[in-house]
Amino acid sequence: MPLTVLGDTDVNRILHSLTRDDILELQQSLADALHWYSTSNDANDCCSDFQPERTHLRRKDGSTTLFMPASGITGQGVKVVSIVPPDADPLSGLPVLAENLSIGSDQSSVSSPRSSISTASLTNNFTPSSPSRTTSSAASISAPTSTGHAFPSSAPPSAAASAVSTIRGSLTLLDSQGNTTGLLNASELTAFRTALASTMLLKKRSSVHDLTVFGAGKQAYWHIRLAMLLRPGEIHHLNIVTRNFETARACILRLYNPQPDDPSYVNAVGSSYNSKMKANLLTPMHTEYERLLKDYVRAANVIFCTTPSSSPLFPAGYLTNPEGRKKGRYIACIGSYKPHMVELHPDIVRYAVAPHHEHKHHHKRQKEGGAVIVDTVSGCLKEAGEVIQAKLLPDQVVELGELFMLKREAMSKAAAKGVKVDGGCAFQENSGLLEWLTKGNVIYKSVGLGLMDVVVGGELVRMARERGIGTTIEGF
Repeated sequence: MPLTVLGDTDVNRILHSLTRDDILELQQSLADALHWYSTSNDANDCCSDFQPERTHLRRKDGSTTLFMPASGITGQGVKVVSIVPPDADPLSGLPVLAENLSIGSDQSSVSSPRSSISTASLTNNFTPSSPSRTTSSAASISAPTSTGHAFPSSAPPSAAASAVSTIRGSLTLLDSQGNTTGLLNASELTAFRTALASTMLLKKRSSVHDLTVFGAGKQAYWHIRLAMLLRPGEIHHLNIVTRNFETARACILRLYNPQPDDPSYVNAVGSSYNSKMKANLLTPMHTEYERLLKDYVRAANVIFCTTPSSSPLFPAGYLTNPEGRKKGRYIACIGSYKPHMVELHPDIVRYAVAPHHEHKHHHKRQKEGGAVIVDTVSGCLKEAGEVIQAKLLPDQVVELGELFMLKREAMSKAAAKGVKVDGGCAFQENSGLLEWLTKGNVIYKSVGLGLMDVVVGGELVRMARERGIGTTIEGF
């Protein structure tokens, strides 16, 4: 049995070559697996009954190693990921957001004198013909900010802002007989498969014009990239909120103007799909951080939270008061993975599942689904800080796979009646559900599911063998 080994460069080559159609095909494969995962019986090897719980190994140095075994339709596998926090800030991500933006003992490092501005508005300066193709200096992309100043390209980021967690790991794939068929570097794969699931519901949203992203690492990058691929030309404003301007700048450059040695060079989605999009980078050192943060959150049609934060990234009132409820939003929270971690304020989560009546709504466009969508109910009830701290009950969370089950049931009923429907009309017998998913306030929370890695990893191994990428060991 041959073993295919894919290093980080190999995985990146494959992922950055994927087109919109490729992404849709991968999402369909993942949807099939999640559908069977949520079918709680022993009729298939994907169901939750055959999925062991992840195991945590915590070391004295503060690192955490996750062991995530999973059973798929055609095989099985296990991913091992180690998360090593930086010395300066073991939680990384954004600062703890209290009323005064304090982060405890590190307060001085991010809420320092407001005379230092660290934001930039970036327009379409990343086309292939742009001079910035050959330079990586901050000055090449800095533009006047809303206050009329330019970001000082020579200003070094603070130590706390520079600190990031290091994530390393691998995915081992086995066939149904237990033969090892694949060994993949899991760093980029983990970020990609998480974004692949998060953006499934993004495809049918009625509006995605304004996108706000918290964080600027690999998770943020892949969420932005897939959003651009799935909704080409529709995202008009991209707002990235992060502690480190240089990290956010690097994320934007990778999307629009990657260097020749970067695998994304062959398919820079920014210039190809969203050439007119305006990007704004915001850090806590901006003189008007609170005002701009509120503007970016409230203006957003879609919010991606991708930081391992231990406190809410923004106050609940931004979205729960009348002004914040003027429109529905899709919010995906994927950064926190422990009970004490939260990116979204528990009040926002509680409000999303509270019973609402139309005559009490301040704005008729607001729709509530009465549930938070999760990748795994059992995992989120035990590990998701947003779910735990909001004290949600099991019937207030619904698995993504259950939605695919409802979709297929609706399509089967329609087919039995001789009615032809497309994917967008699959919920036609439950218009309230369809309206909620397309226009309402939808929160998706993910803590990670080993099944996702096995499914996506298996597809990457197939693509690698077809394209002659990686190393194949015969007779392993």
